[in-house]
Amino acid sequence: MSPAGIEFIPKAGACLATLNVLEGRGKVRWMVRRPSKAPADNGWQVMSHIDTSDYLNNSANWRIVDFNDLCAIEPALIGIWDLPVGSDLQLVRDELGIRIVDTPTGEEIPLERLYVPPQHRA
Repeated sequence: MSPAGIEFIPKAGACLATLNVLEGRGKVRWMVRRPSKAPADNGWQVMSHIDTSDYLNNSANWRIVDFNDLCAIEPALIGIWDLPVGSDLQLVRDELGIRIVDTPTGEEIPLERLYVPPQHRA
């Protein structure tokens, strides 16, 4: 269970997130899933809408964090948890609401492809 005490996803693992996300300076915007580097690593890298290339290239701006803690910051991340390695996504907030979009194609990820925690399945 995450230090925040909320377990949205059982055994969700850890991932990388920028300090801008963790400290609330920027909203979650970009999510990329890389191959895992350790058993607890789920491969996700989560970045904010204000992160620049220079910011992202500075390792001091990244932290390892429990994925459930990120879900407490941005609940939309729950849905991406089990999408495959190689996923390159963005969280789009607009007049249609909040959507997960495949960055390379610009296509919205259909709801049926998003993860639903066991306690919320019908």
